[in-house]
Parts: sequence; structure tokens; C-alpha cells
Amino acid sequence: MHHILLIDDDRELTSMLSTYLQREGFQVDVANDSQLGLQQAATPGIELVVLDVMMPGLDGISLLKQLRQTSQLPVLMLTAKGDDIDKVLGLELGADDYVAKPCLPRELMARIRAILRRVQQQQNTGSEELKVGPLQLDSGNRQARLNGELLSLTGAEFSVLWSLAAQVGKVVSKAELSQAALGKVLTQYDRSLDVHISNIRQKLGKRSDDQHWISAVRGKGYQLMRHD
Repeated sequence: MHHILLIDDDRELTSMLSTYLQREGFQVDVANDSQLGLQQAATPGIELVVLDVMMPGLDGISLLKQLRQTSQLPVLMLTAKGDDIDKVLGLELGADDYVAKPCLPRELMARIRAILRRVQQQQNTGSEELKVGPLQLDSGNRQARLNGELLSLTGAEFSVLWSLAAQVGKVVSKAELSQAALGKVLTQYDRSLDVHISNIRQKLGKRSDDQHWISAVRGKGYQLMRHD
């Protein structure tokens, strides 16, 4: 049974979502206070956090920022419909995905299952290593190192980088990358993959030849460049 934490000050909404998720076989904890939610996120066994952006006091973005200082726990953000700033900011700070409110419970469920499916697949893969020049990826420890230095990647970012490294030198379409790395079908206005790529590029920096590690091929996808 998967264990999920809902953090949202809307008691009516969390009650409805909690009931729905429990019917689907999930164990659900609820925090209607952001500070309490931050504390509960450290509870052993929690596998995923559903986090609302708009909360009084410590808002969801600030909570996520604090959480990412100590944890890479998967986080699904609940954002205001049409508020692209919150969506992008949440992803930049390490959220795995987002759903715009109001949302249908089954849409939220689909996003939750996609994240958990990705995590499960990663855990079942076993230990494998990929090396692209000074860039080394270890699937067993879910770690990436550049010139021996550990990169601070979220789970989603590691998955995207791993998928690109597995096809180094080849252009991987956004649709294929979204499915392989994030476990979900790419939709027209979904910017999560692009933001994850942007985060990875910033963390990798430029190569010794002053080029970016990841190249965007317009209309086709992304490519991790070979390194001689």
C-alpha cells in the first residue's frame, strides 16, 4: 500500500481527495497546516507529497524549498489554474510534476500513479552505470557525478538525464523522453519536461569546449552531446 501525504489548508478538498485515494488503495495522511505538513513529510514510509501552492503562512513554494534542503521525496504540486509562474517555479525548486486546480480526482490519481510508477521502475532496475566523458551516472544509488563531484539532482531530473545518457549522441523526442523518464504521456501545454531539462543544464554547467551538455533540437527533442 502506497503512503501519501496531502498538504493543503482546504479541509473540504483534502477530505474528498483522502477518501478517493483511500478507496483506490492508498494510505493517506493529511496536514491542513503547512508547518505541520513540513514536519509530517519526514515521517518514515511517506512515498509522495501532494502539496498545494496557495496556503496561508508558509506557502507551498516556500515549503518545497525547505523540504528540498533535506529530502528528495517526490512532490506533486497543486497550482492555481493558468498560473504558469507557480508551475515553473515549483518545478525549478524540485517538484516532480503539477496539477492545476480545480482538478478531477482521477486526473490527480493518474499523475500520482505516474510518479510512483517511475520510482518503482527505478528501484527495480538494479545497479547500472553510464559514463559520458567526465559525467558518471549510477542507477543503483540514483547519483550523478561530474568530474567526481556529486550533482544535486531530484529524482525526476536524474531520470531525464539517465534517459538521455542511455542514448547519448541521439536526439530523443520530448514524447519519448516524457514517457521514459517521467512515466507520463506528453500533453500540449505541459512544460514540466522543459523545466527539468533547464534545471539539469544549469547543474551541469558548460563543458570544457564551452558548449552545453544538452542540446535542444527544435521541433524534435533533446540530445546529450557525446564527449571525446
